[in-house]
Amino acid sequence: MQVYGSDTVAPGQTMVELHSNFTAQGSKSTTDGTYPTNHQEHESIEITQGWNDWFETGFYIFTSIGPNGRGYQWVGDHIRPRVRAPERWNWPVGVSLSLEAGYQRAVFSSDTWTLEIRPIIDKQLGAWYLAFNPACDRSWHGPGVSQGITFAPAVKVGYNFTKKIAGGFEYYGATGDITSFDPIGQQQQQIVPAIDLDLNPDWEFNFGVGIGMTHGTDHLLVKMILGRRFDFFGKKRPQP
Repeated sequence: MQVYGSDTVAPGQTMVELHSNFTAQGSKSTTDGTYPTNHQEHESIEITQGWNDWFETGFYIFTSIGPNGRGYQWVGDHIRPRVRAPERWNWPVGVSLSLEAGYQRAVFSSDTWTLEIRPIIDKQLGAWYLAFNPACDRSWHGPGVSQGITFAPAVKVGYNFTKKIAGGFEYYGATGDITSFDPIGQQQQQIVPAIDLDLNPDWEFNFGVGIGMTHGTDHLLVKMILGRRFDFFGKKRPQP
């Protein structure tokens, strides 16, 4: 769970992130053969390489730790190339476009092969930060194929309380077919109060508690992102 900003990893740099999501109150049974989400822990590694000032490539390794003896399991892998409008263009807002494709096992998602197109728009307005990700998803294998393109928007509103601490709200949705939304009770609508720490230029930290707003959404989720930038290729980025 992440609302993306428009910036990409600096040229020659590698970002390694740990994404941890724990569903404290989720589904306790399913009808499509997938595991219930209640008390399921998802641990994901994201490795992103910056190539130049407008292009990066990310790779995800998804894993899960389930209750009732399910233990630690591999979920799937995704790849995510992303392009952006370079800062030298001096656009009034940050803009980038992400394309994410990959596989996830059927016991975790009935749609095993998926594709996501995620436009990203953001803006820093003084102490305020705004980001909008109007993502569209497409299943290529599974029951979601017949649903066509679905809409999954994400929004972040943050405020810099200090130079190192920011807080605000994140929103994640999944509304169904982009031309005909599902009934509100079947949609996924989640609000996440979150905090971001910027204690060191090489590190990132995000923590939030997600509250489900509809019957089709897990009721309570805790998430954390811990990231570290590395200069494996010896190209140090400028320090602020």
